Amino acid sequence: MPILEHTPTMRFIPGVRAPAANGLARWYLYQGDRLIVDEHNGAPSIPVAETPQELGLAAVCTEYLGMLEGERPLLCFSGCVADEATLPNGFAAYDLRALFEQMDEFEIGLAGRAKQIAHWDRDHQFCGRCGAQTELLTEERARRCPRCRLTSYPRISPAIIVAVTRRFDDGPRILLARNHRFPPGRYSVIAGFVEAGETLEDCVRREVEEETGVQVDNIRYFGSQPWPFPNSLMIGFTAEHAGGEIVVGAGEIADAQWFAPDALPLLPPKISIARRLIDDFVARCHL
Repeated sequence: MPILEHTPTMRFIPGVRAPAANGLARWYLYQGDRLIVDEHNGAPSIPVAETPQELGLAAVCTEYLGMLEGERPLLCFSGCVADEATLPNGFAAYDLRALFEQMDEFEIGLAGRAKQIAHWDRDHQFCGRCGAQTELLTEERARRCPRCRLTSYPRISPAIIVAVTRRFDDGPRILLARNHRFPPGRYSVIAGFVEAGETLEDCVRREVEEETGVQVDNIRYFGSQPWPFPNSLMIGFTAEHAGGEIVVGAGEIADAQWFAPDALPLLPPKISIARRLIDDFVARCHL
């Protein structure tokens, strides 16, 4: 499993089995889709204690995530709290997106990992094939049915996200679209889930044409980002306009336009790969 680097003095090492001697730990606990944070000192932070009970929180289930190494090594756990539970004074629960500007990317990444694992564990207590109660394995991140032996792993849904560019007489532009669910005025690059039996490149072509009517070529890999809303792996690409003009259908997209690098609309937060794709386009235009 990959080791996540934060600073020269801090890194996260994933694990499946907690050390026998437990001590203080970080608790990434979710109430539904909302992360529970400690606000005793003002700014939201991840609660730290030996057990959730010490914090006045009753976790329905918990899972070991790994070790956060640094000046003060801490174990990390995820878990769920009942939806109807009342949180103790000094604690609050927020949608993870609401914390983008209050926590750094490393912390949001750990919280996103915890969310996916906690929700997978919660949703696979019973076998999807025969209905028997499943058992948590200790040697790998999985739950197994003791009756039919079906093994369930944390689900990851691949999705493409692509920055499509086109050169006009007055310079290069980027294709951005506004989803009906976006805040007013916000635009982003094109994204969509990969279908069964589809290559990533075919998904790029299909999604761009379905959503905007534009055909693309020269598809190149850019990077990736786990995106826990709810369990996506965003795989980023760049591509170039190969034909067609913008035609927005009656689906998720409310509007799409070609934007110049010096005339961009409201954009996604900097923590997202969508923003990194757009910032990369702007940087290349100014080389």
